[in-house]
Amino acid sequence: MPKTTGRLAIGAVGVAALLTLAAVPFFASRAIVQDLFGLLTLLVLAMNWNMLAGFAGLVSVGQQAFVGIGAYAMFAAVIILGLDPLVGIVIGGLVAMALSIPMAFFAFRLNGAYFAIGTWVVADIVRLAAGQIKALGGGTGTSLPKGTAKAMVGVEQIRALLDVSVAAATDALVYWLALTLAVVMLIASWFFLRSRMGLGLQAIRDNEVAARSVGVDPLRLKSAVFLLCAFGTGLCGALMFLQITRITPDAAFSVIDWTAFVVFVVVIGGIGTLPGPIVGVVVFYILQRVFADYGTVYLILLGMIGIVIMLYARRGLWGTLADRFGIEIFPLRQRPPKTPGPSLPHLAPPAPASH
Repeated sequence: MPKTTGRLAIGAVGVAALLTLAAVPFFASRAIVQDLFGLLTLLVLAMNWNMLAGFAGLVSVGQQAFVGIGAYAMFAAVIILGLDPLVGIVIGGLVAMALSIPMAFFAFRLNGAYFAIGTWVVADIVRLAAGQIKALGGGTGTSLPKGTAKAMVGVEQIRALLDVSVAAATDALVYWLALTLAVVMLIASWFFLRSRMGLGLQAIRDNEVAARSVGVDPLRLKSAVFLLCAFGTGLCGALMFLQITRITPDAAFSVIDWTAFVVFVVVIGGIGTLPGPIVGVVVFYILQRVFADYGTVYLILLGMIGIVIMLYARRGLWGTLADRFGIEIFPLRQRPPKTPGPSLPHLAPPAPASH
């Protein structure tokens, strides 16, 4: 009973937090909406990387490839094909997934640190190739055409609803899209990890040889997760650069912004746990707000915090708290149903002894 009550309380807090986040554009300034948008997109990137490294054992250092190619595909859909940016976001996710196929064919032949470096090399090749696309500005990049935001589906309706400018309505729209993407990613990850495929994925991470012995196909599962995470990362990349409205190869394929910070978030929050990236994003946001003005000192401080946590709390902040206090949010282990034990025959009371 106490566990059920605790889960209900946690669920109520989660729903209240979600409703509050959804209502932010109604009462908060544009600066707050933009800050929370950045927080949510970083969370989506962190959840995708956590699925790869924390649950599939695929430590990629090339996630910026999917961010960049998703953003460039969205820009191409708008500038070259004349499509709505919202359609371009979906195209960005699909193109990123398509890129992951040859990338997986190459990178899956490598293991450990070689796999990490291999994904980084592929990402840099894609960055160099993007700089050769003259229609999208080449190496100097390009911007979305003027009026693109105003023409997006839903902007005029949001502007009338909130009684704000077109720019503020655009910020609200992309913010709600980022919130939706984060919630869908979290729920989909939970259901997947509790499924037969998800349990097989975690078995592969823990012991691939043992997983094979019980019929799990590591290549098939890892490939599926790699493609799906590329799709989610590509969607997020397209959404981020829709809000930025300008793209360059260096910005779109930045290893620091789209991979290094993401790794830091997952490590300090708790790699291999679903709530870990959420905790890590909140801690990262606080550190960024407090120490961002200190320049290089800020980056050094982030590195020191990451090192300390890896040494003394290897499961991250959330993993350590969960282990110590027995907190369980988004449990991944399924408890087998209780089966009734064998029924015992009814025993009549012993007859009184005859004398």
